[in-house]
Amino acid sequence: MLLRIVIIILCGIIGYIIGLSMANRYLGLIGLLVGLLVVLMEYLSRKLLLGRFFGALIGLSAGTLFGALLSYPLKEILPQDYGLIKSLSMLFFGYLGLLIGAIRGKALKFQSIIKILQGQVSAENLKILDTSVIIDGRIADICDAGFIEGVFIVPQFILRELQHIADSHDPLRRARGRRGLDILHRIQKMSNIEVRIVEEEFPNIKEVDSKLIALAKALNAKVITNDFNLNKVAEVQGVPVLNINELANALRPVVLPGESMKVFIMKEGKEYNQGVAYLDDGTMVVVENGRRFIGKNIDVVVTSVLQTTAGRMIFTKVAEEHEREEARAR
Repeated sequence: MLLRIVIIILCGIIGYIIGLSMANRYLGLIGLLVGLLVVLMEYLSRKLLLGRFFGALIGLSAGTLFGALLSYPLKEILPQDYGLIKSLSMLFFGYLGLLIGAIRGKALKFQSIIKILQGQVSAENLKILDTSVIIDGRIADICDAGFIEGVFIVPQFILRELQHIADSHDPLRRARGRRGLDILHRIQKMSNIEVRIVEEEFPNIKEVDSKLIALAKALNAKVITNDFNLNKVAEVQGVPVLNINELANALRPVVLPGESMKVFIMKEGKEYNQGVAYLDDGTMVVVENGRRFIGKNIDVVVTSVLQTTAGRMIFTKVAEEHEREEARAR
């Protein structure tokens, strides 16, 4: 830190000496600005924050130009002091622009900078990941398959919640938290996904779900979740939601009444003499008069399909009984 201060002061002295030889004593202020820029570049190069560097450079240029334009009307009014006023204005607004650019540029990634240099700037399709969808893990498989790409936003308060779950004394919660961190690390390695960690905290909001919605509104982003309550609250407030459970339900194979299938009866149903089986995607299949086939594979015929908020249930009959009923009906 001391070395950086010495460099800034040294640049200011060199500028002042050059200014004396050129009869312009205000060059000392320009020297201080150059020294500040050198120190900033050295600091950013250590941190390898390319986004901050470009943001600071753009902010410095814009601030310096604004300061020069702002002081130009005083050229005729105060001709003697115009040089000092112009230098101070450029120094102040240049430094202000540099700070703002450095702060805002931290979210600017290498890919975004390349797009800016190539003139390919377009509105980003931002998606915010909820804690539940990270722990669930299916989002990584969806991204790996190429169905979702773009920019994923992960707030710091979501990372803290994941870490808190991973540090829990409950073995089940601890395993879920560590799984979530592993899934997030896996997504970060994908070439078609850019993961951004943002530090917006919203200290006036206590609940994590409310913070997510506020962040989505601020960034004009979508929320990816499988939390039913968060989904409903976000929709009420006009925030677009991508629900993984709804996607899974949409991808389940369509089963129509009259179709045949082979199932494995696992257990007894709630109603008398029922058997229960499950499809590969977890869909429950209720078999009428299937209790006696527990532990066996049998052919069944679909009679009806019930869609509920908890999922889908398929009601069937044993194929042999269904054929006998049809024969009697004829």
